[in-house]
Amino acid sequence: MIAAHTLDQLKTLRLDGMLAALADQATSSAAAELRFDDRLSLLVQREIDWRDDRRLERLLKAAKLKVGSAAIEDIVWRDSRNLDRHLITALAGCDWVRQARPILLSGATGTGKTWLACALARQAARCGFSVLYARTHRLLQELRVAHGEGSFSRRLAQLARIDVLVLDDFAGAPIEPGERTDLLELLDDRVGTKATLITSQLAVNKWHAWLDEPTVADAILDRIVHGSHRIELKGPSLRKAQEPDR
Repeated sequence: MIAAHTLDQLKTLRLDGMLAALADQATSSAAAELRFDDRLSLLVQREIDWRDDRRLERLLKAAKLKVGSAAIEDIVWRDSRNLDRHLITALAGCDWVRQARPILLSGATGTGKTWLACALARQAARCGFSVLYARTHRLLQELRVAHGEGSFSRRLAQLARIDVLVLDDFAGAPIEPGERTDLLELLDDRVGTKATLITSQLAVNKWHAWLDEPTVADAILDRIVHGSHRIELKGPSLRKAQEPDR
């Protein structure tokens, strides 16, 4: 029986995983037969697993993913979707995050762009990276309001620290001149240092025209197109087939 004082000390140290493992071992005849170092190893591993689970919970809560349940292992691998299994498998390793390489995900409505983006973002959180999902138009509106409140620089700095920023529905609404500049600043802070995942119904080769200002458009596209992984989803809408958009 573990002394109450020792249990209190474990609580003070916030070793909750170890506490739970001790409770399990106390009622396990199999654990009682293990050597001390084996039992200790199990306690330490349980604490590590506990902390990993709590960290993932925090990362996913902060990520605010539109499809929180999306996961790489649940992808629908239809040939008609134009999904490269080797590429997706490589992306699941999260080297694209470590190398700060953008992912540009395009395709018609209903082909599963947002779902796949959330699955990739969730995988990044599993690897321990911070993630934030945002609808592009809403984020640009938020930054415009931040200008008026005097918090623009602070908000931009916060976004610059996010390991993976998901910009969903890019080019989904007309863009204002001030928003173009804000978008450039947002992406300039991330180039070469943090990863950005962009989804759009508009083909990548039409983004320049959408930005509607050649100089700024060149600067923005230079920061997200070069060195990016590009995925163009095809096929019929998954919504029409009454399936999840994955």
